Amino acid sequence: MALPTCNENGSNKTSVGKHFLLHGVALLAVFIINTTAFATGTHYETNPRTRMETWQTRSHGIFLSLTQITPDQAEAFFLARGFDQKSAELYASDCIFGTVFRNESIISPILVNLANWRIVTQQGERKLTLKANWERKWKARGISKSAQIAFHWSQFPTRQRFALGDWSQGMTTYALPRGSQFGLKFNWTVKGVTHEEILSGVTCATDSDSR
Repeated sequence: MALPTCNENGSNKTSVGKHFLLHGVALLAVFIINTTAFATGTHYETNPRTRMETWQTRSHGIFLSLTQITPDQAEAFFLARGFDQKSAELYASDCIFGTVFRNESIISPILVNLANWRIVTQQGERKLTLKANWERKWKARGISKSAQIAFHWSQFPTRQRFALGDWSQGMTTYALPRGSQFGLKFNWTVKGVTHEEILSGVTCATDSDSR
């Protein structure tokens, strides 16, 4: 059965690109989608097989989850999709998470814009590294068109509209050193009203062989 997805311009449809994402990123074996209810706040767990760590929350009808992707996993993923070694290493040097967002109970459409989300550290707040930032780099570096398409569908879209039951997943990146800890201040808009929560204690992955 096709899964409901939500694309960047707000239409709900099954996409070939989304199927690529679901199959490709799943090979990393780092996504954990836990449907067991838990209280508002940050919930932490570790995958016993991969040892990848996940931080997730349910709040006011939405679900957000971040699961670590290690540098060597990210590098291998994009090398297999046509990236040159240095470009794959450049992306893998960032702090990367498999990200899931889901509208679980809000009837009115939810609007999400990652440009409004903020990384919170002791040094202050900063913006996420958005998909468009990376895509400009790949174009300048002469990455092949097919590799750029693969990258596009692997990333969590910057702007999305979620009807009831809609969900999406993809990679998000945070310009932090490996092993850094931060909070993610995220928000969403319903009927013109913006709601904000924070996912706390999130930690960037290190290389798999150092775990």
